[in-house]
Amino acid sequence: MQFVFVDLPEHYEKSFLYKRELDEDGELVKVRQVLWGDFLWLDDNFAFDSQSEWTNVVWSPNIPEKRRELKIRTRDVSASRPLEIIFVDVGQGDGCVLITPERDERERIIVIDAGKTDDMGKFLDNRFKAYTNGMHFHAAVITHPDNDHYLGFREIFASPAITFDKVFHSGLVERPLSGSWAKLGTKTKRSGEAFHYLENLIETDQQFRQAFSDESKFGRKDYPNTVKGALPHGKVGAFELLAKDTPREQASWMPGFGPDDDRGYTIEVLGPVLLDNPHNGGKRLRCFGNKPRNKDGSPRTSASYGHTKNGHSVILRLQYGSFSVLFGGDLNRSSEEYLLNFYSGREQWPQDTVERDEMIAMVGERFRSDVMKACHHGSSDVTDEFLEAVQPAAFVISSGDEEGHVHPRPDLLGRLGRKGRGASPVLLSTELQRSWRKQEKEEKVSAITRAVKDLKNDPDDALRDDIIAKVQALGGSNVSVDGAIYVKTDGHRLITAFKKELQSETDRWFYFEYRIVNNRLLLEPRDAH
Repeated sequence: MQFVFVDLPEHYEKSFLYKRELDEDGELVKVRQVLWGDFLWLDDNFAFDSQSEWTNVVWSPNIPEKRRELKIRTRDVSASRPLEIIFVDVGQGDGCVLITPERDERERIIVIDAGKTDDMGKFLDNRFKAYTNGMHFHAAVITHPDNDHYLGFREIFASPAITFDKVFHSGLVERPLSGSWAKLGTKTKRSGEAFHYLENLIETDQQFRQAFSDESKFGRKDYPNTVKGALPHGKVGAFELLAKDTPREQASWMPGFGPDDDRGYTIEVLGPVLLDNPHNGGKRLRCFGNKPRNKDGSPRTSASYGHTKNGHSVILRLQYGSFSVLFGGDLNRSSEEYLLNFYSGREQWPQDTVERDEMIAMVGERFRSDVMKACHHGSSDVTDEFLEAVQPAAFVISSGDEEGHVHPRPDLLGRLGRKGRGASPVLLSTELQRSWRKQEKEEKVSAITRAVKDLKNDPDDALRDDIIAKVQALGGSNVSVDGAIYVKTDGHRLITAFKKELQSETDRWFYFEYRIVNNRLLLEPRDAH
């Protein structure tokens, strides 16, 4: 069967699949709302005619119980699709999937972080049947070694059905060693140096595999036991360091996604910033403290393990036509100030408003983006200057419930609204977009209550088994609609979308639309659908 994709109508109207037959009143019957880029199988029994008003399609052709023969307006059909980014609802943590717009062997699917549980694995299986039928992905990116970014890869890497060309990392990996800093490398502060540095980074595939060659040292350590499943021959082509390793003025590109790769879009690597190590010829990273500066404005030279590994997250900026997306990792104030100084060619933080504005303008030339994955799950440990340099029209926050971090922070949401682009920057959150039922399966609670009361009269095994089954059903997820956020663009148009709480097949999606205004990268959301 041939396939096509749902197109985005010129005026961003909604698109639907319909029954092929009219109802008894001669009216069309909507069956399902579909979104730009959705995959559609053409019905082989009908020749595709681009001049016809309707195109016949088959929904879920390989699942007998879901298979339906439907139709869609031909104007809503396209042979091409948009680039798609799905910020998966992984709870407390980060996880997103990038699907490139090619429809042939040049297509690339990249998983950037995977959260802490198997929510990412479930998404990949639901979307691609990854566990069920097998799947080869281009790359996994572990932006930094915090387990709410990488632990979700554990089952994905362990599955014999899933393989990767590359697994990218920041150079900081938690090796199976005792202590904290030793896991990441060697922390040094040599005579005459103001700051601590991390040396002995993992830079090559050989070094990565050697660091995890002895499973007897893994114990219950999260990182080693996560990557263990990716180490066997044929599972991953190579483990590679993904960082900026070029002079400030020169861009560093994700391998295969530079201007010379002729894809129509690029992925630039903005962080972490590797430094030449004058002592051993290798590379090193500067350590960050929990605060960037002392009260007198002088740089703080202390070193924090958490701020250092978070602050050296892999930072990516995707550019497609007129639109750009920044993936902000878990940056914090210390690392943001470091990047702002670095990309503006400064040695220290600006001392007045004029210097500050010059710095923001210079950094904005590299970091300005239309959509930004907000740093560190909506933590307030960010700088206004970094937000102003990026100045996105839409923020995406990945955070979860039942955690003590209070993410996203209420004061951070206010700052995003003030520092975003346009009169009404859009704030999207996987946690806030998620829908929970007020009471979990009330009818099952009542049924279990009645069954327990009957036990005294009829305490047989069948009744007990029935109660156990009901309790297990009650223990299921009470998420009505997950909070995944979809960003789709063809380089000229862009939408940000999420599912509605109303569980209607014909009213499934809420989305904001964006256009270029007056030939400038000032994006204004039009009427939401």
